[in-house]
Amino acid sequence: MAMPGVRCPLRRSVGRGRRVARALASAGRRSVRAHWSCHADRPPSRLVRPGRPASRSGPGGAAMSGDRRLGVALCGLGMLSEHQIAPALEKTRHCRLAGLVSGSPDKVARFQARYGVPDDAVYGYHNMARMADNPDIDIVYVVTPNALHADHAIAAARAGKHVFCEKPLEVSVERCQAMIDACREAGTLLGTAYRCHYDPHHVECIRLARERVFGAPVVVQAAFSIDVGRADQWRLRHALAGGGALVDVGIYALQASRYLTGEEPVEVSAMASITDAEKYAEVDETLVWTARFPSGVLAHCATSFRAGGMQSLRVDCERGWFELDPAFFYDGNHGRRSDGVEIRHPPTDLFAAELDDFALSILEGRPARLPGEEGLRDVRIMQAIYEAARTGRRVRLGG
Repeated sequence: MAMPGVRCPLRRSVGRGRRVARALASAGRRSVRAHWSCHADRPPSRLVRPGRPASRSGPGGAAMSGDRRLGVALCGLGMLSEHQIAPALEKTRHCRLAGLVSGSPDKVARFQARYGVPDDAVYGYHNMARMADNPDIDIVYVVTPNALHADHAIAAARAGKHVFCEKPLEVSVERCQAMIDACREAGTLLGTAYRCHYDPHHVECIRLARERVFGAPVVVQAAFSIDVGRADQWRLRHALAGGGALVDVGIYALQASRYLTGEEPVEVSAMASITDAEKYAEVDETLVWTARFPSGVLAHCATSFRAGGMQSLRVDCERGWFELDPAFFYDGNHGRRSDGVEIRHPPTDLFAAELDDFALSILEGRPARLPGEEGLRDVRIMQAIYEAARTGRRVRLGG
């Protein structure tokens, strides 16, 4: 029997997301400043293709990746952009804030006052094609609601820009693939913003698991939850979010189970619970799932929009264990091992680290460390988790 909010929401969002996108774009056209008027599409004035460094070449043609900071346009100026990403850009070695995309003149004015972005580097969602004429922008960082990622990423790619996209990559496998195809056709990189890959605590846990310091992993436990707060936000609107707790914060637990094992799950089962049917009429509130991996490792994961106290991961191995608690915060993560050794490293700005790595991928002409295909894999697995929760049956993945 189908549960409210667990209707395999990732699969249903495409049409509604497009309608909402059109509505937002229309609202943006009415509200943005006059100089944001839409221009006709033109071919990109400059295109840095993967395999061709964006920086100048030194003697012998070697890329001089340190002589240039790539320009980043923030697409979406919500709280994450304002409080995490924009400040992180000031700490990067290879990036700088070079453009803004928004439908809110008030937000744009606030960012311009703080960071000095010029008027001719400000765009609305409806006229992102104009970025093709701005050689100062190399990367568009998409930070809009989940179901709008494809629209904005594809627009950026068609303007000849590399795309870095917040998680989840999109709300369906099909829309993820459309993003991948658009960037491939444009010859630009597509990266997925999975910041935990740059957290030294997570890197150490990956080493412990892969090198089998405590023997082979047997069980992975990972959980992340937040108190989502008020009901009138886009995260609780199916057409914009594509799902609830799972796609917003549960994805961190899913990612952890995959990079700790180095494997892809072959089977998932899941259960969901909703205690506030009105607030969570469209998305999932609390969800737990179990995944089985080819080596026999089992992962038990949980996520919730109701409880704010779950933020840990633990790996039990043949001869010991290791854990992080907290595990998924922007900073302050730390942990310990069964032999008494602490897992504690100096603070790292994870947003700055992931942006610098993506910029270096472009400057050095190499593939993105976490490409769009990585984001697509998580979306495919989340679809299976939603199906398992809806049907009460185990769902197999892969061949």
